[in-house]
Amino acid sequence: MNDAEALKKIAGEAACEFVKTGMRVGLGTGSTVKYTVLELGRRIAEEGLEIVGVPTSFATENLATEVGIPLVELGSLDDLDIVIDGTDEFDPSFQLIKGGGAALLREKIVAQQSAAMVVVADHRKQVDCLGAFGIPIEITPFACDVTVSALSSLLNCKVELRTSEGKHILTDNGNCIADAQIGPSITDPISTEAMILNVAGVVQVGLFNNMCDAVVLASESGVSTLMNPDGRL
Repeated sequence: MNDAEALKKIAGEAACEFVKTGMRVGLGTGSTVKYTVLELGRRIAEEGLEIVGVPTSFATENLATEVGIPLVELGSLDDLDIVIDGTDEFDPSFQLIKGGGAALLREKIVAQQSAAMVVVADHRKQVDCLGAFGIPIEITPFACDVTVSALSSLLNCKVELRTSEGKHILTDNGNCIADAQIGPSITDPISTEAMILNVAGVVQVGLFNNMCDAVVLASESGVSTLMNPDGRL
């Protein structure tokens, strides 16, 4: 395991401290929260932890099933106690960019239904201003090139459809993913999110505003938990 992967493992496991028996837990998607899912599975098997989980992607659903986490449909619950998820960037105001794993729509639905959101990250995800990662945007396949062109004009930056082996990458919802290479320039993420959502063809945008309550941050010096002073935890 290389240093970056080791930091992900440390952060992912540390976030499990927020999970208590009886909780309804949103299970995020990505290479860091994978370790959260693995640790929750271990605690169920070895410590008798009793929870139910709601996965945010097929990949997380498969992993959670493998490690023995009982899963339920989100619609069968009134709400969730907590969601633990990763991030591609977070700023000093605890605003996030997510969607590198192409699961942003499901992740945002689950986050909106959760009483609290804990983000797991390593120090590379901490930024002064959002945008260097780009903004993932889930869009409908219909006339996707037209939507990409509209977004490019709106944001005044390069917007590209995410592809693999010459084919569009599709989300678990059957939509396309576009990445807006806006650079570290998002000083008002709330307005930027609203502006992008106003474009016909856009399903959801990877700006997660006013959702994150804490960040479990791993660095070479160890793990620290950053609490949002305006958060719910």
